[in-house]
Amino acid sequence: MTSLAILGSTGSIGRSALDVVRLHAERFQVKALAAGHFSELLADQVREFSPEIAAVKDPAGAKELQKLFPSLTVRSGSEGVASLGCEGDIVLLAVVGVAGLQPALNAVKSKKRLAIATKEALVSGGELIMAEAKRSGAEILPVDSEHSAIFQCLAANGRKAPEEIAKLIITASGGPFRGKSAEYLENVTPEEALAHPVWRMGKKISVDSATMMNKGLEVIEASRLYNVPGEKIKVLIHPQSIVHSLVEFVDGAQLAQLSLPDMRLAIQYALTFPERTKSPLRSLNLSEVGKLEFFPPDLVNFPSLELAYRALKEGGVAPAVLSGANERAVGDFLEGRISFNQIPRFVERKLDAAPRIPKPTLEDIIMADSFARERA
Repeated sequence: MTSLAILGSTGSIGRSALDVVRLHAERFQVKALAAGHFSELLADQVREFSPEIAAVKDPAGAKELQKLFPSLTVRSGSEGVASLGCEGDIVLLAVVGVAGLQPALNAVKSKKRLAIATKEALVSGGELIMAEAKRSGAEILPVDSEHSAIFQCLAANGRKAPEEIAKLIITASGGPFRGKSAEYLENVTPEEALAHPVWRMGKKISVDSATMMNKGLEVIEASRLYNVPGEKIKVLIHPQSIVHSLVEFVDGAQLAQLSLPDMRLAIQYALTFPERTKSPLRSLNLSEVGKLEFFPPDLVNFPSLELAYRALKEGGVAPAVLSGANERAVGDFLEGRISFNQIPRFVERKLDAAPRIPKPTLEDIIMADSFARERA
């Protein structure tokens, strides 16, 4: 049995990961679960999967969970959640924000396979994570469908040197506001921004998809994961969300990974690699899809994508500032404090004022994230 630590078990990725465990109960055992807060869902997960350890970031929630399960080892606080990065054979990381950075570092230092879905950890501290993984020999496998697609295309090419890569092409659905003007976007509501036409995701990532910041973060992730500069990473709008990403090689050949939009496929691949196992998920029928469309992104009305390219080029703590400022702005938008168009404006102001630290430490990154979240 392969033992799993699932950090962020009550979120959309965590729930999908547990679906994969149910499908392959003979193969996977859940050793640890972590969540930000106590909920009935977390309690139900503990009952169903009987982990040895659970962690709740909120100390009061941890106490509540302990009362329900006296024999369960329960840890609390950010440190308690981060400690689960040292548990299990595979650590699946799906917590929101820079809070995922320390558990990611713990996982690679402990030579675990890190199945990572936390964009912000790779964006803010990806250089630290990749350097530590290189030292320890830990595996890092992406869980995002786009980065899983790139990984699979590179694996099909023998995972050879980055010099063979001419271009990484990341696809985007375009979100709920594809084709809309800046004037229209000024008055959209959080409910409209959360209504993604293809994927069912958490609130933060749904808004990121609507602003195109999600693709910007993925551009930075791809640069970290595959050691490819930003100028070799492109974004294409693909409304059908069937082609999850493509890789173009120096000879002009392009490889793509296609499947129906279901996160469980990418999660299962990260957990079973290098094997492929049977799945009850519906297979792709291209004759039913009918057509596959591709368009360039609208950088005028959706400036977040260019802000991400800027942060990647500036380097240092700029990606951490981008990520932290965006997270704060999205939270303010969801609470009705700012308009949709003010999200990238806030991020840009923070980037303009960010400190220049070429080789940031973990402490520098945490400091930059705190600076980025301060409301103007």
